[in-house]
Amino acid sequence: MNLFNIINEIEQVDPEIHERLSPRRDAIKNITSFGSKVALAAMPFALGTMFKKAYGQTNSSVVDVLNFALTLEYLEAKFYNTGSAGALIPAANASYINEIKDDENQHVSFLKGVITQLGGTPVAEPNIDLSGGNGSGNGPFAAALTDYPTFLLAAQAFEDTGVRAYKGQAPALKGNQVVLTAALSIHAVEARHASAIRKLRFDLGQSTTTKPWIVSTASKGNDTGNALVDGNYDGEQNVTQGGVNLTTALGASVSVATGAFDEPLTTEQVLLLLKGSFLVS
Repeated sequence: MNLFNIINEIEQVDPEIHERLSPRRDAIKNITSFGSKVALAAMPFALGTMFKKAYGQTNSSVVDVLNFALTLEYLEAKFYNTGSAGALIPAANASYINEIKDDENQHVSFLKGVITQLGGTPVAEPNIDLSGGNGSGNGPFAAALTDYPTFLLAAQAFEDTGVRAYKGQAPALKGNQVVLTAALSIHAVEARHASAIRKLRFDLGQSTTTKPWIVSTASKGNDTGNALVDGNYDGEQNVTQGGVNLTTALGASVSVATGAFDEPLTTEQVLLLLKGSFLVS
């Protein structure tokens, strides 16, 4: 995530930003020109301070959304940190995975910093079982940290869930355009992660066993090609967009109508997927 781009886009996102930030506009423009002079680690706190001054005390619901996002980022960061610590990742793929790992750790730091500066309290890192076994260490993804193809399968499910989760939170943030812009920036990076993981899986020949897109058929709601992760794609069987049933109004097949759109996930849906499995209850 390029934090400088967030600042550069603030004026385009909020038509009242001139009034909100004046006389802080010069300070913001100076920050964007610092480049390497500003330590990346300090940026979340600088951004958070500006957000708070510009928009006042953040509504608690916004902090709740950011803490929800932070919980997801804790999970992803731990997954990649643990997977990268040993000899699991082939040398040829290490640059891909390390880039994703670094992004997830930056997301954690960024969200914690902004939540704090907006007057909230970041949630603590939860008890995480990367096997999905609710603390047993012997869940359905137990092989993810010893078997590289399974690691990539789990990574794709995590990234796709993250993309849909951020999309689902956008309506709750529409009242705070600056925070929404930051969240959407992370959303876009998660989507790029999902694309990179698919590339690695394609290189392993896994595209024949797990589809690069999520479709539904008449006989199966969420057909990923791998039953282990089908449940992570609940809701993708939707064929109605904008109130229009694409199969009846346009004659599209179920697979085309479902594969062409990515469905958002609510907080409740995400927690139902993760609690009692990856997030230990």
